[in-house]
Amino acid sequence: QVQLVESGGGLVQAGGSLRLSCAASGRTFSSYAVGWFRQAPGKEREFVAAISWDSFRTYYVDSLKGRFTISRDNAKNTVYLQMNSLKPEDTAVYYCAAARTWALGYREYDDWGQGTQVTVSS
Repeated sequence: QVQLVESGGGLVQAGGSLRLSCAASGRTFSSYAVGWFRQAPGKEREFVAAISWDSFRTYYVDSLKGRFTISRDNAKNTVYLQMNSLKPEDTAVYYCAAARTWALGYREYDDWGQGTQVTVSS
């Protein structure tokens, strides 16, 4: 089990950028796949991106390709989500989650952070 803490959210104008961080505790974090999800008010939790334990594989929801980039630094036990050209529809609570194997569905993830709010104003 790993504990995850997201940070980096906030209020940004449309067209701006934010970088979210997901800091993990636990010596085995480097062996976990990590995903980012988001949930807007009144909507279901949505997959955003995932990265394998060795950064060899990344995967993005089609609608976000080219604007969002997931990366990780295992030496720092941290995964990042760089978000560029933000739009008001990107407003949501963003969560990171860890899974012992490669996973794209939220039910496959075992450990979750508490989330960080991202608000994009028009």
